[in-house]
Amino acid sequence: MTQNSSDPSEKDLVHAARKDPEAFAAIVARYDERLRRYIVRLGLLDADAVKDVLQEAFIKTYIHLNDYDSSLPLSAWLYRIARNETMSHFRKQRNRPHSVEYSEDTEQFEKIADELDIEHEANASIDQAAVRAALNTLDLKYREILILRYFEEKSYEDIAAILLIPMGTVGVYLNRGKKLLKIALKRYDTQN
Repeated sequence: MTQNSSDPSEKDLVHAARKDPEAFAAIVARYDERLRRYIVRLGLLDADAVKDVLQEAFIKTYIHLNDYDSSLPLSAWLYRIARNETMSHFRKQRNRPHSVEYSEDTEQFEKIADELDIEHEANASIDQAAVRAALNTLDLKYREILILRYFEEKSYEDIAAILLIPMGTVGVYLNRGKKLLKIALKRYDTQN
């Protein structure tokens, strides 16, 4: 999702929302669908729970808007809040994230396949179901990094800010996650 050049910048949005509570709606409008999609990709499947977590994330964002560090991208801060609310929901429910199928993810699955340099018989394109199943077998710390990098198209800097980890750790987890995903895909191929 690219930002229109006539759209206000993140800093403008925050500045306006700090002055006028009504202007906070512009932040919600810009990030609602992206954060909803991210929450679902993290494994929260119940539509009501997604709505509740998203609402809680925006409430916390509004309450703590004056604490926002403008040296970080607003989107990274919002993703971190949404992630924290999602993980909090899982802890409260003692749930684990579940597999989810998102029809928009075709291109992202192909990016992961290209990045992994996966070879399949007869150079067939990678099976999305296989990637999805393999991705869901990974520990959350690796799955999250892969989701943020390939599905949410976040930079290393943004991922570090969202997960509150050093940028070097992002690279390490991303490399390990890709290796583990490749192993899981091979296992999936031999089982099917």
